[in-house]
Amino acid sequence: MSDVTITVRGENEARIAPERATIRVTVRTEGSARATVVEQAMNLAEPLRSSITERKDAGTVAEWTSKRLAVRAERPWNNEGKRLALVYHATIDFSATFTEASELSIWVSDISAWDGVEVGSVNWHLTPETRARIEREVASTAVGVAVARAEAYASALGLGSVTPLEIADVGLISNNQPPAGLQAMRARGGMAFSASADSGPSMEYEPDDIVVAATVEGRFTAS
Repeated sequence: MSDVTITVRGENEARIAPERATIRVTVRTEGSARATVVEQAMNLAEPLRSSITERKDAGTVAEWTSKRLAVRAERPWNNEGKRLALVYHATIDFSATFTEASELSIWVSDISAWDGVEVGSVNWHLTPETRARIEREVASTAVGVAVARAEAYASALGLGSVTPLEIADVGLISNNQPPAGLQAMRARGGMAFSASADSGPSMEYEPDDIVVAATVEGRFTAS
């Protein structure tokens, strides 16, 4: 039997508990006098800022940011279709990344009752170092799966060891036709990393694991 080209796909995934939680909080005020609305927003934002910096100093907040005060004005309509007097809206947005879910839960319980404070979504994620390490491990295992699958096909055909020709990311494997012979398997795919929690951003402080997955496409010959 002549050489056989085998094209396979290898997949792998890992589930890891989130290490960080980034939450977004907004201070919002409104009223008929611009100066008063701005002053109220600044006053309401100060204790929020202090509570974040205290946790930053304690190490339970890894990093945080605060956007500048934003002010807009609008003239609403009443039920009779008439324009009313100007209403001013002021907002200050905060973002804080917590290292402990329990500390985040306590903090949100405290600030959610404060005047003018709106608690937004939570994004659960890994540190860059952990993500890079897990992606390497998952990719390596995915390649191993592809090799094992190619070897299994070769063995089923009564052939010997396989020799790798290509290992490619998604869509990057060669489109050239394989040499003449039996093509045992072709599977579309490619190497693709994805990471996601089983649920989207929400106000849950015991999140599901983050899934890091990889798919690799490989082409081998066996004889």
